[in-house]
Amino acid sequence: MTSAHHGHEHGSGGHAGHSHGVTADADRRWLAIALTLITSFMAAEVVIGVVARSLALISDAAHMLTDAVSIVLALIAMRLAERPARGGFTYGLKRAEILSAQANGLTLLLLGAWLAYEAVRRLFDPPEVAGGLMFYTALAGIVVNVAAAWCISKANRTSLNIEGAYQHILNDLFAFIGTAIAGLVVLLTGFARADAIATLVVVALMFKAGYGLVRESGRIFLEAAPAHLDPDVIGDRLAAHSSVAEVHDLHVWAITSGQPALSAHVLVEPVADCHTVRRDLEKMLQCDYEVSHTTLQVDHARADVLEVRTGAADNGSHCDAAHGPVHRDEPHTH
Repeated sequence: MTSAHHGHEHGSGGHAGHSHGVTADADRRWLAIALTLITSFMAAEVVIGVVARSLALISDAAHMLTDAVSIVLALIAMRLAERPARGGFTYGLKRAEILSAQANGLTLLLLGAWLAYEAVRRLFDPPEVAGGLMFYTALAGIVVNVAAAWCISKANRTSLNIEGAYQHILNDLFAFIGTAIAGLVVLLTGFARADAIATLVVVALMFKAGYGLVRESGRIFLEAAPAHLDPDVIGDRLAAHSSVAEVHDLHVWAITSGQPALSAHVLVEPVADCHTVRRDLEKMLQCDYEVSHTTLQVDHARADVLEVRTGAADNGSHCDAAHGPVHRDEPHTH
C-alpha cells in the first residue's frame, strides 16, 4: 500500500509561518524607501568624493551603487517569486530570490577585490585628501545608511534575498564609519594613508558578508539540507516511530530560503496503518523541525526487510536505486 502526501499549506500561515501576502507588500515598501534614500545620497557623494580626492568616499559611493542594485534585484526577485507554479516550473520562480542573493554576494566579493587593489596602491602613493570634506560627508552617510538599514530590518530577513540587500547596506554603514574616522585622522594629523587603511578594513567586512551569502545560496542551489536540519537526526527520529521498520531515500532540501522540504520512503510493520503513520510523521516534522512541505511514500515492509536488523540494507531490494543511508530504530552507521 502506498500513500504519498504533500503536507504543505498555502494560506497566510503556510510554510512555517512565512507569509507571502501582506508581508511581501510591506517588504517591498520598506525596500523602496531604502532605495530612495541610498540613490539620492549616492549621487551627491560621487561629486564630493571626486572633489575631495578621497578613495574612501568614492568606494563608499560605489558600494552604495551595489546597495541600490541589490535592492532592485531583491524587488524584481520578489515579484518573480510570487508567480504561481505552472508548466515546467513546478516550484514557480521562488529561487529567483536565491539568484538575487548570490548576485549580491558576488558583487560584494568583486567590489571588495577592486577596492583592496586601489587601497594598497594608495598606501604606497597616497594622494592629498581633503579630510574635512571627507569627514562631514561620511557623517551624513552614516545617518542615511542607519535609516536605510532600519527600513530593511523591518522587512522579512528570513529571506536570503532580503538578507543580501541588508548585508550590503550594513557593510556600507561600517564603511562610512571607517571613512569618518579616517577623515578625522586626516583632518587632525594630515596622515593621508588613513583613507586607504579605512578602505582595507571595510574590504575585510565585505569579503566576510559576500562569502556568507555565496555559501548559503550555493547550499540551496546544490540541494543541500538547510544548515539547521540534520538529515541523519531526522531519519533516526522517523525510524523511531513504533510502527516504522525502516526509512530510506530520505532527502531534505530548501525550495528557497525559509521553505525546507522533505521526501522519504517509509516502510512500516505489516499490521500498521500507512495513513495513520504518515500523519504521525508529518505532525512530528511540522512541530519539531518546522518542515511542512513533505512527501512521504509509506509502504508495508516485506518479511525480508523486517529480518534485516543489523549491518547494511537488504542489498537495495526495497528500491531499484536507493539513495543515502538506511535508518532503523537500532544502532547503525550513517
